[in-house]
Amino acid sequence: MDKIISLDQLDLVNGLYSYADYLTWKFEQTVELIKGKILPMAAPSRKHQDISRELNGMFYEHFKRHSCRFYAAPFDVRLYDKHKSAKANKDVFSVVQPDICIICDMQKLDDKGCLGAPDLVVEILSPGNSAKEMKTKKLLYEENEIREYWIFDPEHETAFQFHLTEAGVYSPATIYVNEDILDCVIFPDLKINMKQIFRFDEND
Repeated sequence: MDKIISLDQLDLVNGLYSYADYLTWKFEQTVELIKGKILPMAAPSRKHQDISRELNGMFYEHFKRHSCRFYAAPFDVRLYDKHKSAKANKDVFSVVQPDICIICDMQKLDDKGCLGAPDLVVEILSPGNSAKEMKTKKLLYEENEIREYWIFDPEHETAFQFHLTEAGVYSPATIYVNEDILDCVIFPDLKINMKQIFRFDEND
């Protein structure tokens, strides 16, 4: 089998790939797998990185007092069909790199990242990835019972918050804007000042 050194060598339309395949790829471009399909990741904008930095600082201060851990991208989260017991690399068809994730079950962590659902996932939109985060990933995270999911939109300075209900589906989005305080559902003592998150402008 030829060594995969370029994304062009893969079939983005009809190909179906596993984490075992993912581990063999040698190209530099970052990609994710969602149910075996390759999704190239857009390069983050400067605003994206500003927001990520602020959130990482807040999470660091908060979770250093907790047993849960937080990780920032690049960090592989492998999601598998929870109805199957097999967790071999060849049986994992979804590998995502959330901008930030919080994991409270230490047994899900290994040297490769996280195997199984984090408790909280945060994604920050970049040009070209809005549809992926807003629909494709939301469905994937809901299916894998990720307890809470936030999406930050730098362009419109808003955040969307979803949490898993008792019915096993995500709640309707709670929308936060610049002057709001985002109250985490699963970690009630975690509060995000939206004004601090979006305090940057193009002249900073």
